[in-house]
Amino acid sequence: MLLIDTEQTRSALSFDVLIPALRTAFQQGATVPLRHTHAVASGGDHGTMLIMPAWNEQGYLGVKVINIYPENGARGLPGLHAIYTLYSARTGVPLAHVDGDVVTVHRTAGAAALGADYLARRDARVLAIVGSGRIAGLVAQAMRAVRPIERVLVWNVRPAGAQALAARLREAGMDAVAVADAREAVEQADIVSCATLSTEPLIQAAWLRPGTHLDLIGSFKPDMVEAHPDCFRGASVYVDTDEAAAKAGDLLQAFEAGALARGDIRGDLQALARGTVAGRRRDDEITIFKAVGSALEDLTAAALAYESAGRAEAKRKD
Repeated sequence: MLLIDTEQTRSALSFDVLIPALRTAFQQGATVPLRHTHAVASGGDHGTMLIMPAWNEQGYLGVKVINIYPENGARGLPGLHAIYTLYSARTGVPLAHVDGDVVTVHRTAGAAALGADYLARRDARVLAIVGSGRIAGLVAQAMRAVRPIERVLVWNVRPAGAQALAARLREAGMDAVAVADAREAVEQADIVSCATLSTEPLIQAAWLRPGTHLDLIGSFKPDMVEAHPDCFRGASVYVDTDEAAAKAGDLLQAFEAGALARGDIRGDLQALARGTVAGRRRDDEITIFKAVGSALEDLTAAALAYESAGRAEAKRKD
C-alpha cells in the first residue's frame, strides 16, 4: 500500500488536471452513500466528525474521515483535519493512504470552480474571497483555471487573516488586496466565494450586483450560514449534490424565510456536467452555488493522487 504524502498529493491535484477530472466524474457518476455525521464533545470542546465513503465503476473505493473544529482558528490551528484511505473496489485490497487535508481543500476549491464554469459570467474578472483558511487560500487559483480573474479582494472576520492571504496571493503573482469591509469587496465582485465556518450571515442581498455569481462552499451544517436568506430571492440556485438541500443552513434558512422553495433549486453538478440542466442563461442574473461537499469529489482526487504516485514509482524503477 502506498503512503502518499502532502507534497505528492498536492502536486497531483493541479487545477488544470483536477477540474476536468471532476467534470468527468460527475458525468460518469459513482455510488455515494449518505455521509455519517457525529457530534464530538470532549472536555468542553466541540467538533464534528464526517465519514464519507464512495466507489465507482472505474475500480476505486475510498473513505474519508474528516474532523471539523470551528474554534481552532482562535488556537492558530486549521479547522479541518482529514485522512483518506483508497481501496480496490473489485477486491477490497488497500491501495493507498492519501493526505486527506490536501484532498479536501483541493476538491472543494475545484468543485467551486467547476460550478463557476457553468454559472459565472464568461467575462468575470473580479473575485471576492470571504474567509482566509486553507480552502479560501486555493479559491483564486481554482477560479483562474475557468475565468479570466484579474483582481482578488479578500475579507475575513479577522483582518490579519485577510492580509496574510492577500500577501500570499501577491507572492503568487496575483493582483490581490485585503479589504476592511465585506460590503466593499462584494459590491465590486463578479464572483463572490465564501469559504468559512460562519454561523451568522456574512453576505447581504443588497450587496449583490446583477450578474454576480455567489459561491457558498464553507458552511455544511444546519447551524452554519454564510448568506442572508434574502440573497436567494429571485436568484438562480444550484447545489453540488442533493444532500445540500437537507443539510446546508443557508438553504434551510432560505426555505424557512420563504425566500426559496426546494423546487426552485435548478440542478446539481451532475446535471450541469451531463447537460441535463442549463447553467447561466443571462448576463444579468444572480447565480448561487451552494456546496456541502461530495465523497465523489474526494474519491476522484484520491484516485488522481494514487495514479500519479504509481507513475512516479514506475519511472523510478525504470
